[in-house]
Amino acid sequence: MKTIRVQYFAILREQRGLSEESISTGAATAADLYEELRSRHGFSLPGARVRAAINDDFVAASAKISEGDTIVFIPPVAGG
Repeated sequence: MKTIRVQYFAILREQRGLSEESISTGAATAADLYEELRSRHGFSLPGARVRAAINDDFVAASAKISEGDTIVFIPPVAGG
């Protein structure tokens, strides 16, 4: 298990009711973590629709997460 900080934006923040939290997880990758959080918090977006950033850098879903990382999940943004 590792302790990480997760930040949420837009619909994910609304569905979670928080903008960030520290959690303990056994997830190995950003994708694994999102699926864990999706199951835990009932997020409506599938993982394929969400971008991840680790420590301020956009990463592939397969990127490994480590103790102390800050992970941000960013849903698609509509604009005009």
